Amino acid sequence: METPNFVFFSLLLLLTSTTISSAQLTRGFYHNVCPNVEQLVRSAVAQKFQQTFVTAPATLRLYFHDCFVRGCDASILLANSNSEKDHPDDISLAGDGFDTVIKAKAAVDSDPKCRNKVSCADILALATRDVVNLAGGPFYDVELGRRDGRISTIASVQRHLPHPDFNLDQLNSMFNFNGLSQTDMIALSGAHTIGFSHCSRFSNRIYNFSPRNRIDPTLNLQYAFQLRQMCPLRVDPRIAINMDPVTPDKFDNQYFKNLQQGRGLFTSDQVLFTDSRSKATVNSFASDETTFQKAFIDAITKLGRVGVKTGNQGEIRFDCTRPN
Repeated sequence: METPNFVFFSLLLLLTSTTISSAQLTRGFYHNVCPNVEQLVRSAVAQKFQQTFVTAPATLRLYFHDCFVRGCDASILLANSNSEKDHPDDISLAGDGFDTVIKAKAAVDSDPKCRNKVSCADILALATRDVVNLAGGPFYDVELGRRDGRISTIASVQRHLPHPDFNLDQLNSMFNFNGLSQTDMIALSGAHTIGFSHCSRFSNRIYNFSPRNRIDPTLNLQYAFQLRQMCPLRVDPRIAINMDPVTPDKFDNQYFKNLQQGRGLFTSDQVLFTDSRSKATVNSFASDETTFQKAFIDAITKLGRVGVKTGNQGEIRFDCTRPN
């Protein structure tokens, strides 16, 4: 008869081995199943990117919003009623990001060998790498093997995504919750080098920051007046402003140089330079693009591991917008 201790130990071993295996993503995951998955995704993404540059920021932001809510499981793509994408924090996700994944999925499924073998979560991860690279950023290897989640709810978004008015502590605690360091957070913020925003997300900084200062004192004054011209008080809510006014269509380290000059669009951008705890990292990324790129690759690879479903968890969705 087995001793209770032995049974307990075997159970413990079983539990630890399942948690470890559940996080095993590998670069060659589709090597035997769909060997040309990366080329198929790349060509669809490149075609979409040629049609509109918005493809790049839209896809990158979609990936980030997916991973921070229920992990990187493509739950953001599900289109049931009351799904994640209907939350106020997600309503501004540009349709071009969703369209990029749908088109890449169609390209993958057009190869009979690959049909319904590659998850929407992995397609989104690959498409994100491709848009970063097409916009002038680094090319990096993507770990694969994610499975698609079946659940998407408005409620799960609540308090899981960073807000434009966050300070450094709020940013750090949200990123730490997802296993990301302060350096990861600053590197991922650098994605704002190709971002755009609606005026309502920062209008308080240029019109009514505080009773004493109408304009946020950490904001470059000349930049604040330019923003006021682009965002008059009763502006069309559809108007979008580039987050990097210098090289808005290039994935580079200009975002960090802008912060050094008080040209961070959000409070959560500018605080990275004004807070002494993060300032040195901003300066280092601003002075050396390679340092930023390395840190970005590190951070986005770690982001891609957040809460992933692998093995027999989740499913491989036939249609990215609804569970099987």
